[in-house]
Amino acid sequence: MKTLSLRMEKHSSNAMAIATFLENHPKVLTVNYSGLPSHPHHEMAKKQMRNFGGMVSFEVKGGKDAGKKVVEGTNVFTLAVSLGGVESLIEHPATMTHTDAFLSREDKKASRITDGLIRLSVGLEDAEELKADLAAALDNLDN
Repeated sequence: MKTLSLRMEKHSSNAMAIATFLENHPKVLTVNYSGLPSHPHHEMAKKQMRNFGGMVSFEVKGGKDAGKKVVEGTNVFTLAVSLGGVESLIEHPATMTHTDAFLSREDKKASRITDGLIRLSVGLEDAEELKADLAAALDNLDN
């Protein structure tokens, strides 16, 4: 608990760096992070929070196959279903937690879980390393 505030500041600053990077990437359709001015609830979040946390989600162009390829193409992010640790995690809900076996298409749509959605729990690693890891995985979509 003694280092919680320092860790949360690093989670938040890393997540902001990644969200900004993703928002400007041509293979990304949308980014969900309340710290971004483009987020629909940014103004409310600014009033409620000092930092915006370490959870980011984004939708990649190309649907399920592209989403799966991105999460499997990272080396710094660990492919796992969890959140809030010191290491960065990545998951693809359409093939991991919210598959067709568990949720109908209608339920996924109502929950805004698309086939290309990727969730990140951003850790404490160097932000430039994390961005480079995601950039390489996204660039690999061309191959």
